[in-house]
Amino acid sequence: MANHDPISDMLTRIRNACEKRHPTTRIPSSRMCRSIAKVLQQEGFISEIAEEGEGVSKELVLSLKYSGKQRQPSIRSVQRVSKPGLRIYSNRRELPKVLGGLGVAIISTSKGVMSDRTARKEGVGGEVLCYVY
Repeated sequence: MANHDPISDMLTRIRNACEKRHPTTRIPSSRMCRSIAKVLQQEGFISEIAEEGEGVSKELVLSLKYSGKQRQPSIRSVQRVSKPGLRIYSNRRELPKVLGGLGVAIISTSKGVMSDRTARKEGVGGEVLCYVY
């Protein structure tokens, strides 16, 4: 079955892995998925990113972060905002704040994929890909 939205697929795999407390999750590699993973790493939601495989069968291996004795996942919720059927754009003045700044909105801008905080600092808007908190 062809996947028409690789970003949704990535977010779903991360969400499922966190719920089942898996140490890592594998995602088909693409430039966009790599950029989103980098932002998640910079914001402290995942610990490391590795790439495995060759050519078309390349995969990203994301090491997920947990905290405390109960191993609470650092990613509590992942929500896709802009979908292939309905794109959501935001200019720099209207960039969303997730949970009053506790979460992160991942934005695809003309200067690359970045968190809402970085986009505000750079003074750019773009497509709101997802919310993570």
